[in-house]
Amino acid sequence: MDSHFITYATDVLGDTQSGLSGSEIAKYFTEFAVKYNVAIPYGTYPFPKTLSNKRTALRRNIEEFSGEQQFQIILWLCELPQLEEQEAIKNLKLRLFTNYGKRYGMINIPNSSIVEETYHWLNDYPKALETYSEGLTKFQANLFERSSIDDIRLSFELVAKMILKNDKSLENQISEIGSRLKEKDVSPELRNMYVKLMDYYTKYQNTYVKHDDRVNKNEIEYIIELTSLMMKFLIKTLG
Repeated sequence: MDSHFITYATDVLGDTQSGLSGSEIAKYFTEFAVKYNVAIPYGTYPFPKTLSNKRTALRRNIEEFSGEQQFQIILWLCELPQLEEQEAIKNLKLRLFTNYGKRYGMINIPNSSIVEETYHWLNDYPKALETYSEGLTKFQANLFERSSIDDIRLSFELVAKMILKNDKSLENQISEIGSRLKEKDVSPELRNMYVKLMDYYTKYQNTYVKHDDRVNKNEIEYIIELTSLMMKFLIKTLG
């Protein structure tokens, strides 16, 4: 794991006012040392007077672990009840997943085959791919749930705009998408199903996501997978 990221992470986690205390650092890292069978320099508190501050102890302790172990340790610390609601901690957790999630293994992943296929189909739509990735990262980090599926919706909207060569919102694309699917000889039943699904989809987004924060956490994974499948069909058929 990059040394600059480690410094950033330990500065946030060891913040003087809101971060871990010196005794907590010693306690938690003693547990990590036992769990991973790693020797650490600062496992007892108080720390030596020669040590400049607790953040230094935190950084030097975490430097003894492998990259994957560092990922798991920082994630675990970010989810401590006394820390997890702090904005700086949320941003740290998001950056952790953004920078290292794919390398060290992410949690809470939706159907992996659908996600991997979606990445493939979005290769020719870089803005949509970037937005899709951002939304998925937020979901995987269990952060900013409303924002995560808003990003996924925006990715779908960007795909539709590029394919149809206009700047309309997603809900205002439904009629034209139906007409274009008809031109491509998509069966009436499937065409009507897709258009109706888009109608319900945009209404759901406007009711529970776009203009409010009423998203049900149990529905987020379904929405991500559904959006992925809808984008894939649109790209394969009209792209």
